[in-house]
Amino acid sequence: METRRLGNQGLVVSRLGLGCMGMSDAYGPADEAESIATIHRAIELGITLFDTSDAYGPFTNEELVGKAIGDRRDRVSVATKFGFVGGTDGKGGGSIDGRPEYVREACEGSLRRLGVDHIDLYYQHRVDPNVPIEETVGAMAELVRQGKVKYLGLCEAASETIRRAHAVHPITALQTEYSLWSRDPEDDVLPTVRELGIGYVAYSPLGRGFLTGRLRRFEDLAPDDWRRHRPRFQGANFQKNLELVDRVKEIAASKGATPAQLALAWLLAQEGVVPIPGTKRRRNLEENAAATDISLTADDLRRIEEAAPKGAAVGARYEDMSGVGR
Repeated sequence: METRRLGNQGLVVSRLGLGCMGMSDAYGPADEAESIATIHRAIELGITLFDTSDAYGPFTNEELVGKAIGDRRDRVSVATKFGFVGGTDGKGGGSIDGRPEYVREACEGSLRRLGVDHIDLYYQHRVDPNVPIEETVGAMAELVRQGKVKYLGLCEAASETIRRAHAVHPITALQTEYSLWSRDPEDDVLPTVRELGIGYVAYSPLGRGFLTGRLRRFEDLAPDDWRRHRPRFQGANFQKNLELVDRVKEIAASKGATPAQLALAWLLAQEGVVPIPGTKRRRNLEENAAATDISLTADDLRRIEEAAPKGAAVGARYEDMSGVGR
């Protein structure tokens, strides 16, 4: 698989990464054996960027990723995150902590669970409104000087915060949600990171699975599936968003591709963007990886723009957006 430079500090990763959250958290029952096999298959396909967080599980996803990459460490770049205390779903409080002492404590825990001597890309998972970003990034920069972390990243940060952080220590990557149904980054965030030479990692590039076209009813979601509590998957929003998916599906069919592949190919056509679609199954991984072979013409991009214009999706990304875009 071709590679892409992420930021200006020297990190080079595969054009497509793998989001590992769903292997342990949020998307129904876990299957450790299949998840590990999926990570191994991703490495075989040339995928080098693997994304996790101490919040996923919490903690168990880092342990799983560490187990999977153990004897393949030299072939991968591991990205993990800190900041959500007790997990992303409120278990144990779900608070956000960006204090320097917590940064150092969280890093030690992640190194131990991953079984590595350094983290390739270390993100602040969400910006702490009670701690100046300069203090948090200052602590992260100290981890770089100590050799525990190679590159720094931020998640869901606003443009002004990105600029302030980058002035303290070079930020290699910003990660936010970006897909055909979440195009808000185009307003301000993407222009900012491109100006500053920061790489961009797109999480949920398949709209949390919606853009695959496989979800047709709310009832298709497992009882413990995290998406049941997200506005875009509820009531009339679900039905309205199906119309967007069906339009994407029609264009995909004309290209001999699946809707998921078309959605990923569209992201891959955007300057400097590295999507990290998540899956816990090899068959979905292989489908996603094949998107890197799809070339979109100017006419294809025009048709996609008409089918899925910015703002086409109905409903908020989260039921509480207060922690996003600080």
